[in-house]
Amino acid sequence: MLAFLVGLLYLVSGRTVRAQDATGSRFFCSAIPAGADPSCSFDPNGNRVQSTSPVEDELRNTILQLRENILQQKETIVSQQGTIKELNSKLARCEAAAEDSASRSRGQSSRRKDYSKNTMGDLPRDPTETIDQLGKTMQGLKGRLENLEQQQLRANTSAAAAAGAGGNAVGPLPAELRELLKHRLGALEGQLLRKVAELEEEKSQLYNETAAHRQRTESTLTSLLERITELERSNNAFKSPEDFKVSLPLRTNYLYGRIKKSLPEMYAFTVCMWLKSSASPGIGTPFSYGVPGQANEIVLIEWGNNPIELLVNDKVAQLPLSVSDGRWHHICITWTTRDGFWEAYQDGERLGTGENLAPWHPIKPGGVIILGQEQDMVGGRFDATQAFVGELSQFNMWDRVLRPVDIMGMANCSSYMPGNIVPWIDTNVEVMGGASKAALEICEDRMFEP
Repeated sequence: MLAFLVGLLYLVSGRTVRAQDATGSRFFCSAIPAGADPSCSFDPNGNRVQSTSPVEDELRNTILQLRENILQQKETIVSQQGTIKELNSKLARCEAAAEDSASRSRGQSSRRKDYSKNTMGDLPRDPTETIDQLGKTMQGLKGRLENLEQQQLRANTSAAAAAGAGGNAVGPLPAELRELLKHRLGALEGQLLRKVAELEEEKSQLYNETAAHRQRTESTLTSLLERITELERSNNAFKSPEDFKVSLPLRTNYLYGRIKKSLPEMYAFTVCMWLKSSASPGIGTPFSYGVPGQANEIVLIEWGNNPIELLVNDKVAQLPLSVSDGRWHHICITWTTRDGFWEAYQDGERLGTGENLAPWHPIKPGGVIILGQEQDMVGGRFDATQAFVGELSQFNMWDRVLRPVDIMGMANCSSYMPGNIVPWIDTNVEVMGGASKAALEICEDRMFEP
């Protein structure tokens, strides 16, 4: 550019000399002050002398316009150099991040990305947000490249206009710079696309791992629930449906058992059970049967210091039984409407008989059988002082009078006869208010009693 200016000054000087020679005039040389415009002439005293030659004015205007174009081109080059440096810096960070990721993946069996690593500016942790951010970055870079091309086009246009005005042209930016920009941008775009693909792959892997973990958790919970259910069933399941007992440990008005089956109309019955109690005074009410209109249709009770009593239709018979020693005892009571005849058995032996207990009275159907409480109304209104305290098992009821041999067989554990009206079965007995059911093999349990 400096050589171009010197040549231009040489041409101006030559033209001036030739013009003076043609007219026969002489010329002289004078010193130009430092920093002065060489297109202007000065007198010997350093004062500027205005040129009146049209050629000199045209050349001076051309030089000024060229200087302005050169300054604009310089600013454009500086801006483009800054952009190239920024792109190189980001590309270097991307390449460094890719190399670090590759080195980490070789040392691990399953490749995982560290989302806290910042590889392209400020990437978010969420893969979806990362992809959106990378797309925006690409659009921004493409926009900047388009701006550079437009700036270059404007610079070329202005240079062409200046060349047309001054008879000289300033060349456009080197093609290598544009190719370098395109190459760098292409490499950066490829890097971004690979990054997006890796993030998509990791997102898929994370989803699959989460689904697999959820499935394993649900499977473990299902197995645990099945095991708990199995344990609960094993705790509630008895060796045989009749091998269980009902425990009523407190004298309250809310602990009791309930037989789900009711009774038909009966003209005779036998009721047998195993009892164990050490309560005093009196063991309370082992069982009661109430019907609408008669809460004491059938009741077995030991209340206070009174002996054990059998009530049929609220009529009373005292029984010669004693079971409050804290040991298991087998009790059977028979009754028939004919003459109101009754029998009382303890541990297989008949200890007493009687008659005129509600003679010719049929047992009414449709009532409620309660274990451990005496009913003042059907199914309720219990009195805590009459509650049974202890354990009972194998409560069975028949609609006939059993033979003594049958009763003896059950008492000495040589046979077992479930009741044909009320059998002692786990599903037929429900407990209320804190009463409990537990497994019991009565004959084995009796062997270990002191």
